Amino acid sequence: MNYKLFGANTGLYASEVVLGASNFGTRKGYGATPEESTKILSAYQEAGGNIIDISDLYQLGEAEEIVGGFLKNKRNDFIICSKYTKSSEVNPAISNYGNHRKSMKQAVETSLKRLKTEYIDIYMPHFDDGKTPMYEIIRGLEDLVKEGKVLYTGLTNFPAWKVASIASLTNLTALQIEYNLLQRTADREFLPMAEEFGLATMMYSPLAGGVLTGKYRNGESGRINLGSDAEYKEDQKTKTIIDKLIAIGKEINATAGQVAFAWVLSKNAFPLIGARKISHFQESLKAAHIKLTEEHIIDLDNLSKVALGYPHDLLATVRNAT
Repeated sequence: MNYKLFGANTGLYASEVVLGASNFGTRKGYGATPEESTKILSAYQEAGGNIIDISDLYQLGEAEEIVGGFLKNKRNDFIICSKYTKSSEVNPAISNYGNHRKSMKQAVETSLKRLKTEYIDIYMPHFDDGKTPMYEIIRGLEDLVKEGKVLYTGLTNFPAWKVASIASLTNLTALQIEYNLLQRTADREFLPMAEEFGLATMMYSPLAGGVLTGKYRNGESGRINLGSDAEYKEDQKTKTIIDKLIAIGKEINATAGQVAFAWVLSKNAFPLIGARKISHFQESLKAAHIKLTEEHIIDLDNLSKVALGYPHDLLATVRNAT
């Protein structure tokens, strides 16, 4: 596996593919057993992976417990990114929910215990709660860094203007966003902003919940339809993109999902790979070795692009006219 600097502000080298641990555990009734999760973690380590993304929310804390057990005697070999906001409790008390410092303090302490570690490499609020002032979040994260419980900080699922505001006031390191061939709204603000501030960009859901593998066409189950009887439907844009992924896959002897993942990997970011089964993980990891041609990337770019909107479209017109 290849390694690259984790943003422009750290000097830290991370593997180009991040292991997403949201499916580790079964407390929510859906996920990988501890045994299967450990197999995935071992396979990821053997492939050279060194960064694991997790949250106290995942499987009500069980995911952190599984990762903590796996890290015994090899903690220093891995970069751990964990998150908080919604709590690991089924029905958290109102004072234990959100991004304020009380919630942050309680969350980081319980995460450290579950992970069996003295520090978390990268720590992030998981969602913008819409209530906590930015300075409260900044002070809380800076305190955790000063205490040595957290090394680097980031934000997940925050509006771009808030990320930019916080990054201009504190030493923010990372950004985590949803990004795939069906979700490219980050092109408008998030990606240019991350480049400007030197943020390492972690991209989750690179396969759009499995849609880009084409499996739902065949009636297979997954995150999109598990526990739901809703009929899977594709709009014309989705159909066109999946058809193209299948066609490229036939050219280079790869699956549609592998091509979709390789496309995200071409964006100079850190895509997350997640799985409930070791076989699925091994299949997905092959995407790290796929080399898409420039033509493949351009074709997929064009099929999936989104309108940038105002003021970007206006500015492009003005600049092209000069």
